[in-house]
Amino acid sequence: MKYKTHYHVVKIKGVDIFYREAGPVDAPTLLLLHGYPTSSHMFRNLIAGLSDRFHLIAPDFPGYGRSEQPPMKDFAYTFENIASIVDGLLEHLQIKKYSLYLMDYGAPIGWTIAYKHPERVESLIVQNGCCYEEGLETFWDPIKALWKNKNDKEAIKKCQSFHSPDGLKWQYTHGVPDPSVVSPDNWEIDLRHLVRPENDDIQIALFYDYRNNVKQYPKWQAYLREYNPEMLIVYGKDDYIFPVAGAEAYKRDVKNLEYHLYTTGHFALESVGEEMAAVIRDFLERKVCGSVKSGEPALLQQ
Repeated sequence: MKYKTHYHVVKIKGVDIFYREAGPVDAPTLLLLHGYPTSSHMFRNLIAGLSDRFHLIAPDFPGYGRSEQPPMKDFAYTFENIASIVDGLLEHLQIKKYSLYLMDYGAPIGWTIAYKHPERVESLIVQNGCCYEEGLETFWDPIKALWKNKNDKEAIKKCQSFHSPDGLKWQYTHGVPDPSVVSPDNWEIDLRHLVRPENDDIQIALFYDYRNNVKQYPKWQAYLREYNPEMLIVYGKDDYIFPVAGAEAYKRDVKNLEYHLYTTGHFALESVGEEMAAVIRDFLERKVCGSVKSGEPALLQQ
């Protein structure tokens, strides 16, 4: 039985956080962490496709989607702080065991949570997000220039172009064999939060703060070696933003790794979502649900 998606807003650490929720609450939980510059909207189809079997939670980060955008003077727009908000949401919902779906910006946020609570993580699904420097290629050149000088006007201008209307369309369609399968609603919906006053400054602040994620890469890689979590890679192999070299790098540190590449770009769910959902379902059935077969009651995981 498919479950309807419900839409909630809850205050976490003083910030109104919007999240989508579907599936039986006593089923294994999958926390879906979106990327830049989108929101939980990117998971709408995956949520519908898995809701019969899993408990799905997909929050919008502060400043994204339908979550509150606190003024920068009152809120630190850093990955560490956003991770603390997501962790606070899990605490509020009393979710003690979960799998993490890490995509783009959701990757460092998820790694921060996994490193803090390794005993709570049942499995990891990584889609076009990395924790290896070889995964930061040409796209990242202006961002790296920003790390050297946060006032570099040329770097800022280039970074701003990534979330301009044309830049958004490019992110969704680059590397997709048939761009006509990607709904333009995606970037139109993203623009809803990107045009809010001060949001552009927030995006630049997060580009600048990403340098601190890179400093954490060795620690997160050590986590992978020590805990060897069950991990699934589902990756658009023609992604220019997080290229496939970043996906290959996981093979060095994770033994329990299942690896799938798709002929598409960055937002892979938009063009090969059904294929990915089938692989994700199979992975979670085997690694999290254990011996429970499809159609039987889900194991209590919370």
